Amino acid sequence: MKCPFCRSNSSKVLDKRAVLGRGEVRRRRECLKCSKRFTTYEVLAEIEIQVIKKDGRKQPFLREKLQAGLIKALEKRPGIDKVSLVLDRIEGRIRSKHLQEVSSRVLGGWVLSELKKLDSIAYLRFTSVYKTFSDPKDFKKVIETL
Repeated sequence: MKCPFCRSNSSKVLDKRAVLGRGEVRRRRECLKCSKRFTTYEVLAEIEIQVIKKDGRKQPFLREKLQAGLIKALEKRPGIDKVSLVLDRIEGRIRSKHLQEVSSRVLGGWVLSELKKLDSIAYLRFTSVYKTFSDPKDFKKVIETL
């Protein structure tokens, strides 16, 4: 770790603490050359997850993109405040399985199962986009399964 004052590579750690809720480690350091103190934060490097689309293309997993879809499905619904909880559960599922790639079909299935538990209208909205409904009869089929 380079000293921000003299650019020396020699320093010692005086104190180390976990930053609660952020997954970071805060280290208080002292430069062995100029004796000035500074703070560093250590964060675990995330593994990039790829989403395999229906046509075979790969795209990076973007939590924000999934969040936008959930917000649209839950718009003006009582479960809108649980979007981040749903996102955490889906992302946790991916990470707990140590997946570096996940198909959009599997990811969509996980979203649908979360929405089915949360709000049936949001589930229906998301399903209509996810499965590209083209006929009102498609809605009827899904409603019958609820």
